[in-house]
Order: sequence, then C-alpha cells, then structure tokens
Amino acid sequence: MKSQITNVIADFFFEYETPRQVLVRNRRVGVVCRIIQLGVLAYIIGWVFIYEKGYQSVDTAVSSVFTKMKGVGYTNVSGKERVWDVADYVFPPHGDSSFVVMTNYIITEGQRMGNCPELPGKHNCSSNADCEGGRYKRTGHGQMTGRCVNSTKTCEVLAWCPVENDLNIPDPALLMSAENYTLFIKNSVTFPSFGVSRSNLVEGIDGKYISKCLYHPDNDPLCPIFRLGDIVKLIGFDFETIAKVGGAIGLVVDWTCNFDYHVKHCKPEYRFHGLYGNPDGTDKVASLGYNFRYAKHFLENKTDIRTLLKVFGIRVDVIVQSLARKFDIIPTLMAIGSGVGIFGVATVLCDLVMLYLLPKREFYKNMKFKYTDSHVQDPESEAGSTESNGDKK
Repeated sequence: MKSQITNVIADFFFEYETPRQVLVRNRRVGVVCRIIQLGVLAYIIGWVFIYEKGYQSVDTAVSSVFTKMKGVGYTNVSGKERVWDVADYVFPPHGDSSFVVMTNYIITEGQRMGNCPELPGKHNCSSNADCEGGRYKRTGHGQMTGRCVNSTKTCEVLAWCPVENDLNIPDPALLMSAENYTLFIKNSVTFPSFGVSRSNLVEGIDGKYISKCLYHPDNDPLCPIFRLGDIVKLIGFDFETIAKVGGAIGLVVDWTCNFDYHVKHCKPEYRFHGLYGNPDGTDKVASLGYNFRYAKHFLENKTDIRTLLKVFGIRVDVIVQSLARKFDIIPTLMAIGSGVGIFGVATVLCDLVMLYLLPKREFYKNMKFKYTDSHVQDPESEAGSTESNGDKK
C-alpha cells in the first residue's frame, strides 16, 4: 500500500501530460481554420489593441471650472433707459459651471401684497359664486377672496398686486446686445492615477494672448474666451429666436489624452451642443425656451414692495469630459492572454466541421478518440495471467 502511494506521488510530480494531436490533411477544414484564425487575429490587433487600446490603463480626471462673463447691455422701455452689467444679467453671479445669461425679460414694478383682480383667462367669473373664497388655481397668481370684479369679469385674489402680465413676450428681445457678451472659462483637471495636472491655459496661452484672442474652431481652437453669439451660431441656433424665449447650451471641455506622448500634447477640445430642443420650434418639444422669475424686495414706509422680473435667458452648462491613457504591462498581458484563449474557438469550430459535417467523419472520430471498455480485461494483465498458468503447468 505504501509503495502504491509513493508511485502515485512520483507520477504526479515527475510526469507531464500533453494532449494528443491529429494532423488532418483536408482543404476544407484547413481553410475554415485559417479564416477563423485570421478573423481572431484581426479582432485582437484591430479592435483590442488599435481601437480599444487594450495595452493601456485608463483614468478620469478630477476637475474644477471657473467662469466669468463680460459685456454691457442697454434697454429703453417706455422711455426708461437702463444699462445692464454682469451683476444684473448673470444668475448666479459667482462664476459657477452652470449659469444663465438674461436676454429678455418682463418686468412688474411696485408690487404690494393686497387684493386685486386676476388676469383675464385665469379666474373668469360672472358672479361671486364662481369665486370660492380660500381656493386658488395652479395657474393663478393668488388665493381667491370670493368676490367677482365686474370691470374685469375675473375673480379677486389675495396676491402681489398688480399681478404680473406675461402674455406678451417682448419681440425682439430687449437685450439683443447679449450676442456680443464674452465668456471666459478657466478649467483645471488632475488625473490621480498618472499624477498629472493640466489647465486649459496650456503652453502659449498667456495674458497677452488672452487679451486679444477670441475662440474660433479653426483659427483659435485653444482660446478660452467665447463670444455668446458665436456659440449659438456653432450649434445651429438662431440668436434672435433663442434670445426671445431662452434656451440651453452645453459647452463641453473634452480632455482626451495619451500620456505615452509628452504631457504638453494633452490639450482641451471644446464642443457645443443645444439642449432642450431648438427654440425655433422645429423640434416639436412641448415646452420650449428657458425662463424663471426673480424678485427684488425693498421697504417703502415700512411696506414690503417688490419688483418682479420674468427672465428669459440662455442657460450655459460647462461640462468637463476626460479620459487619459497610458501603457501598462498588466492590461497588455490580459489582452494578449484573452486573445490566445479566443484562438481556441478555431479548434472547436473545426472539430465540429470535421467530426459532424465531413463525409469521412467516422474515420476522423476513430483517429481523434481512443475508445476503451471498462469490462474488457487489459491485454497486459491477460498476458501475465497466461505466463503464470504456464509456469504452474
């Protein structure tokens, strides 16, 4: 028993097994095998290594964005002249990556809390019975008092009076001068895995260059200063239309870098996209444009008074996309190993063709497989038994 265990251990440590191979001289099988192998090789080289760059590790950046608008606007509404600067037309004013530039507005000045008639079409009535006190409508401006105002045939409401009339949007937009406003973007990115930090103010972008440049996709693709009218034009929108009803723009800062080359080649690329549909109405979107309300409160004789602005504007979202790559031996070996494993598909498919589809499939089966029967006695044991019987005789 001990010797048997020793033999098993010796066989395990000091013997090597290799699969049996059969060389099949058949043109059909050979052609199928080579075609599959070439396809696998093309996939590994073309897709895995060249297109997907499977020999590199990847990392995404941690980013920070700072924005600043510049420009002055002028309006003259009903004889009231006004100059609008950045503090007036940018919301919020502290340089976020997402902000709104006001291009049009409806202003309601001197609103006080009190009772006043609703707008026609909001709470129409013919008698007090149509104005149930204490109720309000979602589209209304306040809470109904229960009284129907005969002069307007609308319900009286408790609200900020006079109520806002936003039925007529100024056309053309009051701040068409926004077309010439400029946007400055400062963006910093860090790729932690590779220990690389970059800014969109790359080599050659100094103060002298910034003071003169204006972004152009061909002539000045790295300039970080953008004219608002040029951005709208690049995404295919009409500025007059988008200024009237508002809209949204996505400004993408794309950092796609290959750190197998010098880090100075890692530069941003700017792209522009229109969001929320085209304001000209061609996209058939239910709610077009972009607007919101903004109120400025002040006290007059201890009475709270406000000026309400319905702001139509261009919402700008600065979006940073990043993907950096660099050679790494681990993904390279994994890509090679998976490719070698895929080569086994050729053998499996060729075996199926050879063993089940070819006319000589039975012949190939006999050549590939060795059949045994556990009930048949081993020839060597039979020979040993015969010799022992002979000795006894």
